[in-house]
Amino acid sequence: MSVQVVAVAGGVIGGVLFLLLVGVCIYILWKKVCIGPPYEELHNVATPTHTDTITADQMMTSSVGHNKDNGNKGVPFILPPKFHGRDWVDLQNGERIQADSEPYIAPGILPRSSFCSMGGAYVLGSINPDLYKYPDDNEETDFPKGNIGRIWFAVEYEHETERLVVSLIKVRNLQLNSDSCNPFVKIHLLPDERRYLQSKAKRKTANPHFDENFVFQVSSKTVHHRTLRFSIYHVDKIKKHHLLGQVLFPLKNENLTDDGKLVIWRDLEVENMEPPSEYGDIQFSLSYNDYLGRMTVVVLRAKGLPFQVEPGKSRSAFIKVSLMNHNKFIKSKKTAVVCGSPNPVYNETLSFKLEQNELDTASLSLCVFQSSEGDKNHLLGRVVVGPFMYARGRELEHWNEMLNKPKELVKRWHALCIST
Repeated sequence: MSVQVVAVAGGVIGGVLFLLLVGVCIYILWKKVCIGPPYEELHNVATPTHTDTITADQMMTSSVGHNKDNGNKGVPFILPPKFHGRDWVDLQNGERIQADSEPYIAPGILPRSSFCSMGGAYVLGSINPDLYKYPDDNEETDFPKGNIGRIWFAVEYEHETERLVVSLIKVRNLQLNSDSCNPFVKIHLLPDERRYLQSKAKRKTANPHFDENFVFQVSSKTVHHRTLRFSIYHVDKIKKHHLLGQVLFPLKNENLTDDGKLVIWRDLEVENMEPPSEYGDIQFSLSYNDYLGRMTVVVLRAKGLPFQVEPGKSRSAFIKVSLMNHNKFIKSKKTAVVCGSPNPVYNETLSFKLEQNELDTASLSLCVFQSSEGDKNHLLGRVVVGPFMYARGRELEHWNEMLNKPKELVKRWHALCIST
């Protein structure tokens, strides 16, 4: 009998606990369904048009009136002050977004009539100066003797879209009278000589400010093999163009990113106006450090190379620099191979150990080779610089100028020749 009483009591207690649990669950569900959110959606608000504006006072009045009608204590929606006076558009779900405005068009930015719109190269727009980092120095006043001008620009590469963005900023110290100087800039992405981008021409100034962006479409695999060339021209009264100077900027060793634009400046160079030689020309710099006993050769570029069109030979070239002493071979170094252009740009630095007491008997030989299959490279031309024992003319002058300006890079063009 006692066992039955205990069983009945346990069943009653279990039933009571089960009913309590069910009641708690029902209460929680009722609370979620019946009690609304603290913010309530505004109704009966006149739909604004693009020309009407919604002020904070109108929104407050509508919200308060709605609260009185329903007897609920909700939190009214207040439009932040920074959005006052803007146009708003209704969406089907009750939300509002700011209406799209007309795209901003920079004044005076129009397409140029040249090859600039072809081949994935085009004008992008004007520059926002706040995005650029200018070096803190006296770069606009410290011009060396014989300076013919200086250009400022910035370069970035967008890897996702494979776009090379070139920002042309300004040019200073052009060697023309401001009243008659009408400069503009052409930008080539070498080795493509056919297509270019062109800036607007500035009137009556030797210190033009451009602030223009240009875009070249170029793949990430080839961008580091390209070279930017900035050519500054002047337009005279009869619309004839005169080249004032140019700058070559190889992208080979540049860290091209799309965040943070550091402004770069370069001094303009006079284009070599001499007619090209039969075997082409080569430009390089020489420097000798007597303290370290080291000679530095900076191979810059070549032009007018007479490539041979034969099976197994490509339109590519490299330069071999050899150090000789008493006509005895000491050491040689090679540049990288540049493909696809008779005017290759190298911009490579090669150095050799050379004691000061060997300068009177040493010489440098620079040979340009056309790359071929296997080891049979074809010699396109060579030049030898050194003391009177080995060189004459411009080659001897270059060597002596290097000795007279220790630790300075002395740059010159030389004609290539074929000699035994």
